[in-house]
Amino acid sequence: FIFLPVKVLSAKSLPLASEVLTYHLKQRKFPYWTSYFIRYKDIINDQRGLSHFNWQIENCNYHILRTGCWPYIKRPYQDLSLENKFFKVIKVLNLGLPCLAYGLGASLLISCHETVHTPKGPVNIYFLYEEDKTSRF
Repeated sequence: FIFLPVKVLSAKSLPLASEVLTYHLKQRKFPYWTSYFIRYKDIINDQRGLSHFNWQIENCNYHILRTGCWPYIKRPYQDLSLENKFFKVIKVLNLGLPCLAYGLGASLLISCHETVHTPKGPVNIYFLYEEDKTSRF
């Protein structure tokens, strides 16, 4: 029982996944695309349950597809609610096993990381390969 409050207090000091995403995109000066992994123990996942959604930052909109790795593509706003439900159903039907396998396999292939600076402290995000920060594709 003594350890429970300590865990709760430490979780409150973690940044939200959405904060890490926002600060990463700003730090990169709004890239055309990016895709990274993040350890769940380093964040509070406030995007739980979302599979395909829009993320608006200043004048930029990103389509986000959270399946294993989190790819983000700069795109005009579009209603993604149907696709979000579709991906959620697929994940439930296959018990999330393909996502788990992808995440575990990819974790063996991670070759670089970047530090995102948030108001709640630095967070490392991980990449399969170093991204060309100016690439459109």
